[in-house]
Amino acid sequence: MRIGMMADVYQPHISGITNYISLNKVFLEKRGHEVYVFTSSDMDYTDNEPNIIRSPGLPLLDTGYSISLSYTSRAKKLLSSMEVVHVHHPFLSGSLALRYCRPRGIPIIFTNHTRYDLYSQAYLPPVADIIGAAAVQAYLPAFCRACDLVISPSAGMRDVLVGFGVDTPIEIAPNGVDLRPFQNPSTSIDRQELGFSAEDVVLIYVGRLGPEKNLQFLLRSFAGVVQAYDHARLLLIGDGPERETLQELVTHINICDCVKFTGMMPYEKIPAYLQMADAFVTASVSEVHPLTVVEAMAAGLPVLGIRSPGIGDTIRDGESGYLVAQEDMASFTAKMVRLVREDDYRRQMGETARLAAAEYDIERTTVMMEERYRKMVDLVKSRKRSLRTRFIRWKDAIR
Repeated sequence: MRIGMMADVYQPHISGITNYISLNKVFLEKRGHEVYVFTSSDMDYTDNEPNIIRSPGLPLLDTGYSISLSYTSRAKKLLSSMEVVHVHHPFLSGSLALRYCRPRGIPIIFTNHTRYDLYSQAYLPPVADIIGAAAVQAYLPAFCRACDLVISPSAGMRDVLVGFGVDTPIEIAPNGVDLRPFQNPSTSIDRQELGFSAEDVVLIYVGRLGPEKNLQFLLRSFAGVVQAYDHARLLLIGDGPERETLQELVTHINICDCVKFTGMMPYEKIPAYLQMADAFVTASVSEVHPLTVVEAMAAGLPVLGIRSPGIGDTIRDGESGYLVAQEDMASFTAKMVRLVREDDYRRQMGETARLAAAEYDIERTTVMMEERYRKMVDLVKSRKRSLRTRFIRWKDAIR
């Protein structure tokens, strides 16, 4: 099949969505498919993989996103030759899919990866009113009705979509992870080089240091743990707009000796850091399908998180980790204490987490998505094309 992935942003921007698209592209290509990524950017980036089709766009502040209301002629011509398109952002890419693909009878699949209502408030305050909760409720239901298939990576996100008024059928298909590097890292990390001892219990967080990740809550909770267990340590891997604020908070609450910020790390080094740690912790309530959590589970780490869409769908409380009610710092701190104190139980939950991660193996999820692509292609082929669609297809053929 010729598969088009449509996204508002792609590499070198680092996010769960860009990683998902890149990884799925690789594994779909391994299965013999021809995969193209259509995106907008400032055009200065040189891609190191084939079939990345970029159209110029206007950079949106320092978010990594570019605004583009059209594709180049080359991009439009290639897009019109796709058998199926998979949209990963509903607003810009979604509207372009409806404009270019719907009239040609090309099936459109949409996966909702993001809590756009929360994301806009955290990262795009100048346009929060444009793509905030009210705009999402106004736009998403109509957009989803125009798609041939709507996919949610988790049951919790499906419920969120329904709450926004989406009334079309929604299928659940988890995003996949290549588990092998996390189960068997090619390198290792020496704890002592990070300032940790063999007796320390190292809790790790990997991800963007941004306000929607609720990291101030996490740090304040950890400060309560350190008061009772001075061998607890917290490692934060990643970068983002809140890093300076978080470092100031660490100084203010006097836990500098117990918390380490590494900054951004190459993705291929993350498995070794996870293998070095004892448990994964996150206080985010904005996740749709937390790939970093799945990666930690694959590395054999139990996970502490807040019960919310995405996190609550991935962790089994008391089995592969702990879940607590939203914004309940006392409970969150108590569960973190258990991770630090109960060595045997922590390791037991880590092994359960490792086994549970198999559900998200990229080879399994790629097959699941491939089946949906074929189903939509066959479904659209079975429909009688309108006169308008046949005319547009004829015009494309003679160009």
